[in-house]
Amino acid sequence: MILTESRIAGVFVVDIAPQADERGHFARCYCAEVFGRHGIRFAPVQCNLSFNPYRGTLRGLHYQAPPVPDAKLVRCTRGAIFDVVVDLRPGSPTRGEWIGVELSADDGRALFVPEGCAHGFQTLRPESEVFYMMGAPYRAELARGARWNDPAFGIAWPEPAPRLNARDAAYPNHRA
Repeated sequence: MILTESRIAGVFVVDIAPQADERGHFARCYCAEVFGRHGIRFAPVQCNLSFNPYRGTLRGLHYQAPPVPDAKLVRCTRGAIFDVVVDLRPGSPTRGEWIGVELSADDGRALFVPEGCAHGFQTLRPESEVFYMMGAPYRAELARGARWNDPAFGIAWPEPAPRLNARDAAYPNHRA
């Protein structure tokens, strides 16, 4: 695995390093020891799968509030997505900033989202599937969201008119 920290502290792009032979390839996707060497303490407690039949589907921006904030390791296992992280951490020098990374089943790339950051993605292909490893169990009463097109963030989504569900469409703009 190759971990590359983004311009937002604690947000890492995780690339696999496949070992190929006549059978195909094998690659490590997560290793607590490797993550620890990068200062990441992440112990997955839950895994989730999101299937999205349509291109342009947008899910997010989601996060879980204290006292049980959630970190995530997000990988696209089928199709492709534009994955976004927004830094909402109080006192962070990059608070309010975002990064976007394309993840696809073709390259096996993943994105690590630390606690205190909002996460969302938009599908770039139909029939896209996203696998999440979660650092905290989902707690509905702590689930929060910020508006996908909040002008304070200025996220440049690939599809300007996304397919949204009612909950994500109704999230308010984030207040600093």
